[in-house]
Amino acid sequence: MSPQPHGRPWGERGRRPPWWPEGAEWPARSREEWRRYGRVFARRIGCAVGLLLVVLIGGATALVWLVLSATGAVNSAPFSLGVAAFAVLLAGLAIALAIVAVRRMAAPGRRLVDAARRVESGDYSARVPVRGPAEMRSLARAFNEMSSRLEAEDTRRRSVLADVTHELRTPLTVIRSHAEAIADGVYPADPEHLAPIVNATHNMELLIDDLRTLTLAEAGALRLQLEPVDVAVLVNETVDAFSAEARDAGVSLSAHVEANAGAITADPARIRGVISNLIRNALAHTPRGGALRVEAHPKAGEMVLTVADTGSGVAPELLPRIFDRFVKGATSQGSGLGLAIVRDVVEAHGGRVTAESEPGRGTAIHVVLPAD
Repeated sequence: MSPQPHGRPWGERGRRPPWWPEGAEWPARSREEWRRYGRVFARRIGCAVGLLLVVLIGGATALVWLVLSATGAVNSAPFSLGVAAFAVLLAGLAIALAIVAVRRMAAPGRRLVDAARRVESGDYSARVPVRGPAEMRSLARAFNEMSSRLEAEDTRRRSVLADVTHELRTPLTVIRSHAEAIADGVYPADPEHLAPIVNATHNMELLIDDLRTLTLAEAGALRLQLEPVDVAVLVNETVDAFSAEARDAGVSLSAHVEANAGAITADPARIRGVISNLIRNALAHTPRGGALRVEAHPKAGEMVLTVADTGSGVAPELLPRIFDRFVKGATSQGSGLGLAIVRDVVEAHGGRVTAESEPGRGTAIHVVLPAD
């Protein structure tokens, strides 16, 4: 195996050759690997060529014998016996090769069938060795990839169910304890003691709505009612809706929208929900005396919405995962779904969302949406 010019082995720039061993790294790091695997390939080619020559010579000999016998030029019993023996040998060789080929195809097929039955029974850890002919190796790789994805999805589903169960347990406990206390006469059925039940019911409704939104987004079935949206109006109205809550929390809430912000094509209810979610989350993590600012400005054909606070910030190890489901800090009182919904809704609009934070100094969430 000779190298290409400039010292690069041939084939290094292309795809892995079909004869390259499955477990070997591609491309080879040294010429010695190329020589070793090249010798293996050469032996295989030599065997194949030798077998082909035997078959061709045997076939040609039999054909000549048939022609000479038909013309009467050959009438030798020993020669006829030799040709017949050679034909029997070729037939036996062909049968042996056919059996080997069938067994080589059947063994990977049996392994695939067994693994498929394990997956059918719910064992998504089933894998098959990548062996056999090229077609069977491709099928084995596809099967292993499928089972890996099924296993990951099953693990994620179990995790989500456990998290949902945990989040629902708290409001259900509040509802049951207060309802039983009122029914037993421990608490009077007055607004003060009914309020925890109403609040817990409201929290459950929010959690169910959040889960529904996440499920629709994951399935690609989140419907958007797209229309032209004035960014200044949307941001100012959303901020005004939280002015009383911010005032009660002792947090300064303000909005700043550049004069040339213009409009975007979006679902106004969904984007308002995104901004509301971010403001609500920021208020929960900003102490009294802090500040919260909502900004909007166009940039390079996109609209950037930023919600920045001077709150407690996010721990560095948690920051890369804050947009994942049920991920929240140790002091967070929410369900851990708000930022996941923000991400899914923004991505459904063809946008993206990022976060930057410094513990003790605040957090800024940037929502980037396509501009008109």
